[in-house]
Amino acid sequence: MATEVDARSSAQQADETFPRDDKLEEAERPYADDDDDELNEAEVNGNWTPQEKALHEARLKAKAKRRLRKSSRNSTSESLSELGDNAGADPHSPKGKVTASDRKSRTGKGRGLPKKGGAGGKGVWGAAGMVYEDEEPDLQDPNYDESAQGDTVYAKVVPEVDERELGKMVNPIVQEYFEHGDTKEVQMLLKELNLGPHKYEFSSVAVSLSLEGKASHRELTSRLLSDLSVKVLTQSDMARAFDKMLKELPDLILDTPDAPQMLGQFIARAIADHVLPMSFLDCYKGKVDCDHARVALDRAAVLLSLKSAMVRLDNVWGVGGGLRPVKHLIKEMNLLLKEYLTSGDVMEAERCLRELEVPHFHHELVYEAIVMVLESKGDTASPMIIKLLQSLWKTGHLTVDQMNRGFQRVYDELPEINLDVPHAHTIMETFVDHCYQESVITKQLRDACPSRGRKRMVSEGDGGKIKN
Repeated sequence: MATEVDARSSAQQADETFPRDDKLEEAERPYADDDDDELNEAEVNGNWTPQEKALHEARLKAKAKRRLRKSSRNSTSESLSELGDNAGADPHSPKGKVTASDRKSRTGKGRGLPKKGGAGGKGVWGAAGMVYEDEEPDLQDPNYDESAQGDTVYAKVVPEVDERELGKMVNPIVQEYFEHGDTKEVQMLLKELNLGPHKYEFSSVAVSLSLEGKASHRELTSRLLSDLSVKVLTQSDMARAFDKMLKELPDLILDTPDAPQMLGQFIARAIADHVLPMSFLDCYKGKVDCDHARVALDRAAVLLSLKSAMVRLDNVWGVGGGLRPVKHLIKEMNLLLKEYLTSGDVMEAERCLRELEVPHFHHELVYEAIVMVLESKGDTASPMIIKLLQSLWKTGHLTVDQMNRGFQRVYDELPEINLDVPHAHTIMETFVDHCYQESVITKQLRDACPSRGRKRMVSEGDGGKIKN
């Protein structure tokens, strides 16, 4: 016993000399328990039997295993508690790092519930029972639904015509107007175009095209400018357009030598139609250096200074071809043919026929030409008329219909013509044969030529042959 007491005392001194942690001491002594005192006391008394000793060792092993499991659970809970204490630290630090799927509060003060009551995050509709207030629609929102915003007003936006493309868009309108002559259609087309500040150039383009055309085109242009004034173009726009044309006269003369006189007539007609202000000419007095512009302004001033000029200027371009009286057209065609028979210039005759602008009345030219051949006394009229008809046929001035109508009119009136010209049938048959040989008329038209009437037989012995 004395030896054991000494050993214990020495152990206690060693413990006092080297202090140890309670936790470490407890870990090194897993068998320390209240029941150990009883076992040690039985061992000291020496009352061990072999059976008791084996049972005692089995109990010690089982208790040791339970103590080890208990100690491992305690260490795991301690590590989790340390992690909870450091939850409020920097999340980027290794010790305070949390997983992305953790929906608990990271401040360490939460109750462990989801953030925002489960109403936050991507692809959610909000918390249950939440009522949203009405918000005004945002036009810049890609999900903006225009049809759900009530009545929708659609506005047609027409881009402004570029100055360089204005001529390409206006020229077809003016050319079509020369064909149909409907000013209302031109107004409708101009309203569809957004000419912007360059709308005055429409007048200058129309006048420039008419200078290269016919007298009827210039008359149509003057009427168009009169109808467009106030409705589409103002007097200031018209004045600006004519001022531009006065500056461009040196270039216009290259294509139209009579451009200064014609432009002066346009200015006078525009002032008479109240398209240009009366003070338009006064603005140029003493301020014009170009000789061509001075000629145009002088021409306008002379026309306006005549008595009853406002009335006469209505016919400054003459009367259109279709509006002329029939007697006047017949007279013009007779003069045309007489001049041709005198000069023999086919090109001049074609030009005069074009200026009459009566393609629907060309059959009168054919009729008058054939009558001149029948009434002529020499043999020169027939080949010259055939040459003229052949040229007009090849150039397209005379159509098949107009040619047939002209010859048919002569066929119908041949009995009356025969009263004044006794040999009209013979001359007509010869003329028709020559026209057919020169490909002026068709075979059907040649066969339709009326005969002289009664055919004289030579004799009974000739077999009934017709005398040529």
